[in-house]
Amino acid sequence: MARDQLQVLNLVDQAKTQLYHFIAVVIAGMGFFTDSYDLFCISLVTKLLGRLYYQVEGSSKPGSLPPNVASAVNGVAFCGTLAGQLFFGWLGDKMGRKRVYGITLMLMVGCSIASGLSFGHSPEAVVATLCFFRFWLGFGIGGDYPLSATIMAEYSNKKTRGSFIAAVFAMQGFGILAGGAVAILVSFVFRYFFHPPPFAVSAIGSAPPLADYVWR
Repeated sequence: MARDQLQVLNLVDQAKTQLYHFIAVVIAGMGFFTDSYDLFCISLVTKLLGRLYYQVEGSSKPGSLPPNVASAVNGVAFCGTLAGQLFFGWLGDKMGRKRVYGITLMLMVGCSIASGLSFGHSPEAVVATLCFFRFWLGFGIGGDYPLSATIMAEYSNKKTRGSFIAAVFAMQGFGILAGGAVAILVSFVFRYFFHPPPFAVSAIGSAPPLADYVWR
């Protein structure tokens, strides 16, 4: 049994680089791209969250998230990531990495959509539901991290393994850049179509309800 397994690994190591290797790089790389985008894009909308939900009536300054709320919104997904790495790493060994990888992707998609649908009758309720969905989003991301790297390592041959794994991890940087680019693009489009007055002129009008749909 052990000899058969070693023969399979030897065949993989000696296999020539083919199209399916690059398909695996794209699939695993897009997982890392999505991971970093989802983790870091939230920091770009915290100011808008403060303006929408934590505006103090009569204040001369725009609203801002309290430090504890900002820490929770920004950090809860990382807590989920830690838990997800431990759980899905173990589950991948039990059920198979490809199957569990699909589960993590579905969890990420569902929680990403749910994060944009955060609801509540008060600012605290909106933030609480957002944190809840982002925790489980991070949970799925935590599973994607080790599974993507492991799947890529198992699919690649001995000569190209290091390069392919590096290419997969490099997509994380592109995900962070995409998060910033999307935020800039959405802000530009919003300012182009809507012309809210400065905060000093109208505190309420400077952050219209339409902006709520922008961050979502």
